[in-house]
Amino acid sequence: MSELLPPDSRTNAAEFTVSEISNALKRTVEDAFGNVRVRGEISGFRGPHSSGHAYFSLKDDRARIDAVIWRTTFQRLKFKPEEGMEVIATGRLTTYPGKSTYQIVIDNLEPAGAGALMALLEERRKKLAAEGLFDEARKRPLPFMPRVIGVVTSPTGAVIRDIIHRISDRFPLHVLVWPVRVQGETTGAEVSAAVAGFNALDPLGSVPRPDLIIVARGGGSLEDLWGFNDEAVVRAVAASAIPVISAVGHETDWTLIDHAADMRAPTPTGAAELAVPVKAELVATVASLTARLRGCMSRSGERKRQALRAAARALPSADQLLALPRRRFDEAAARLGRGLEVEIERKAARLAQARLSPAVLSRRVSGARTLFDRAATQLPRCVDASLRSRRSDFRQAALRLRIEPMVGRLKSERARVAVLAQRGDTAFVSRTRLTKARLVQASRLMENLSYRSVLERGYAVVRGGSDQLVDSTAAVIAGDRLTIEFADGKAGAIATGEAASRPRLRSRPKAAADPDTQGSLF
Repeated sequence: MSELLPPDSRTNAAEFTVSEISNALKRTVEDAFGNVRVRGEISGFRGPHSSGHAYFSLKDDRARIDAVIWRTTFQRLKFKPEEGMEVIATGRLTTYPGKSTYQIVIDNLEPAGAGALMALLEERRKKLAAEGLFDEARKRPLPFMPRVIGVVTSPTGAVIRDIIHRISDRFPLHVLVWPVRVQGETTGAEVSAAVAGFNALDPLGSVPRPDLIIVARGGGSLEDLWGFNDEAVVRAVAASAIPVISAVGHETDWTLIDHAADMRAPTPTGAAELAVPVKAELVATVASLTARLRGCMSRSGERKRQALRAAARALPSADQLLALPRRRFDEAAARLGRGLEVEIERKAARLAQARLSPAVLSRRVSGARTLFDRAATQLPRCVDASLRSRRSDFRQAALRLRIEPMVGRLKSERARVAVLAQRGDTAFVSRTRLTKARLVQASRLMENLSYRSVLERGYAVVRGGSDQLVDSTAAVIAGDRLTIEFADGKAGAIATGEAASRPRLRSRPKAAADPDTQGSLF
């Protein structure tokens, strides 16, 4: 303490300067309250000053005390002060001589019990829910078989080892780890940056973009998990284009990120089980489905084969189908020879009746001349009558007709005549081709039915001396002169041998036929 002033003659009290009194009070307060814990409600907090320091007050229902947090301390705080929050401040009391006030310099700040944190958490949850960040319609289904999984967690904890071990057991795949702090004041910023970073990866880049993100942390108190209640983390998860699984804390713990994520897992191990299926089960399912498919195909094939056999038994055989046509063909072949003979005889009779004689021709010419003379006598009268009728019709038609319609009709008729002429030419060509085809078919049929086609296959026709057909050895005796007709000509022969020594049997007489009449092989 500075030297005291000389005492006044009128009093024995010592005199002090203002600075002396202020400094004395400062030392007294700091010595008496070196380290204190003060509980109160934050009042007047408007955020940190431009210098980084924070100034506000702590109050209760009967008193008020100023508080200050220096910049370096404010950056280390686990909980940031907010207006109206009830906290427990740890620090030291001091005075501020410039205003003759006392204040607490805070070194640490924590909420005043879990009730205050829960109230703050509930208020923040209602705010974000009102913005629609927790709506079920926004949540997307998880991919059934992701190729790459991104994990946001601490790289040194047991959580990442549990997740990787569980994924390796169920369905081994590529896992990307984005290391973050899962406790402390930087947790919110790091987790939100990790989620945004995974979304910013190029799907075709060197680092593959994950198909699923797992945000994981082990269990802990409400204060330990407070970083996952940060508003920035909730907004980053809600804005993620990649589905997100929240696996923060144990099954009884919950944070705001659980509401924003597409799926909440009770534990980090449960998140790994939700992310990938069991490969062995998938293989067994595929094998079972393959066996079922093969069995179904086998049974279906067997049923179709049985149906085909039943249908085949109900159908007639080829012999049954061809029996009736074969019989008709045999009957037609048997009638063909006799039919040819009858047709030839009929044609010969008609030809005999159609032969002309001079008397018949004279009678026909005389009758034709009579008809001609009669027509010549009537022709002039008929012509005159026809001309008069045509002239009358023409005059009446000339009165009704005009030249213009006639010209149009003439053109249309000419076009019609041209079309008819073209159609006539086409019809004539078609008719000619059809007639030619029928003629060729008839020629082939005649050649096939002629005995000469049989001769070309190596057979011969034997005729006797009177040019009668020899159809058995009984009709030939030794010494008979025979004529043998081959395909390329005829040759003479004399009957000899054992067959010729048999008595000659004459066949029943046949009607005399024209030498040029075709014989029969039937």
